[in-house]
Amino acid sequence: MIKIVGIGPRREDMTLSALKALEESDVVIGYGSYTRKIIDLLDGKEVISKGMGQEVDRAEIAIKYSKKGYQVVIISSGDPGVYGMANVIYQLMGKYSQVEVEVIPGVTAVNYSAALLGSPLHDFAVISLSDILTPLSEIKRKVIAAAEADFIISFYNPRSKRRTEPLKEALKILRNIRSPQTPVGLVKTSDKGSEISIVSLQDLDEEEVDMNTTLLVGNSFTYVDEGKMITPRGYMIPHSTHPLADEFYQKYLAGEGIKGSNNVCEYYPCHNHPQNCTFCYCPFYPCGDPSTGGYWIKEKQVWSCEGCTWIHQDDTVKCIEGKLPQLLGKVEDLQDKKKELLKLRRECVYLTK
Repeated sequence: MIKIVGIGPRREDMTLSALKALEESDVVIGYGSYTRKIIDLLDGKEVISKGMGQEVDRAEIAIKYSKKGYQVVIISSGDPGVYGMANVIYQLMGKYSQVEVEVIPGVTAVNYSAALLGSPLHDFAVISLSDILTPLSEIKRKVIAAAEADFIISFYNPRSKRRTEPLKEALKILRNIRSPQTPVGLVKTSDKGSEISIVSLQDLDEEEVDMNTTLLVGNSFTYVDEGKMITPRGYMIPHSTHPLADEFYQKYLAGEGIKGSNNVCEYYPCHNHPQNCTFCYCPFYPCGDPSTGGYWIKEKQVWSCEGCTWIHQDDTVKCIEGKLPQLLGKVEDLQDKKKELLKLRRECVYLTK
């Protein structure tokens, strides 16, 4: 029996299943730095340590011992199915018969890093920037696809002293597709702990990145608040329609609204000139999403749109009005169809931001 065990990013993050598998093992096989982390858990075991790049050798040794009747554990950092030994073992299984394998999952670097950074994950992609086994053209293709689809992107193995080109190319792609202000989280893990920082995409210094760093690149909605990186999922915040907004949308639905800039308004421009005043009152209020500039006035627990100019841009108005008539037939729909309206907002933020 071979158990492929993920020991997580740190030994204190190991699962109970991983500890039990180690306890029941006769032979433990792993990269030397991994076995050293848990050496106190390996008393009485035969420990076989191999260097980086000897993954196939480790897998063959594990299979050989298993066929002799030993209970074998082969360890990976993080999760063994994410750039770990599970892929290697199963790829070799076609050569052998009567070998039983079980994968014991572990805490991945992306989950560990996300927990330290705050709550940055929504739909996300994990991409290794190691071009040792993967052609650079394939890596670039995947980065382009993930960036254009607006996935949160986690980069593993981002950079070493000799292997710098993949990160350079990935950042070039991202800076061509994503906003310069996109938050990027860096978690650098060592035996002494984890060093955490959050910078903008435009300010990311690749010299600060090494093989022990996990990068988390935000999407169109990711923002930073009080040192935490957050990607909102779009939950609805209940709020009654303000009487002035009610009056505004009565006129809007009757075709009596103002299109474009309302230069005769005594408050124009309430943001920056020029601004599109078609939606003087936002149909999504309160969106609760700081990624476009709004924020909570915490002492009053009121959502402020003061910093949001997104709703007053021509391309935003065009996008919203493309589908708004299908959702908004009466003023009450601002409440009754709030979830659908917020989904429209997300669609237009992605298309216009």
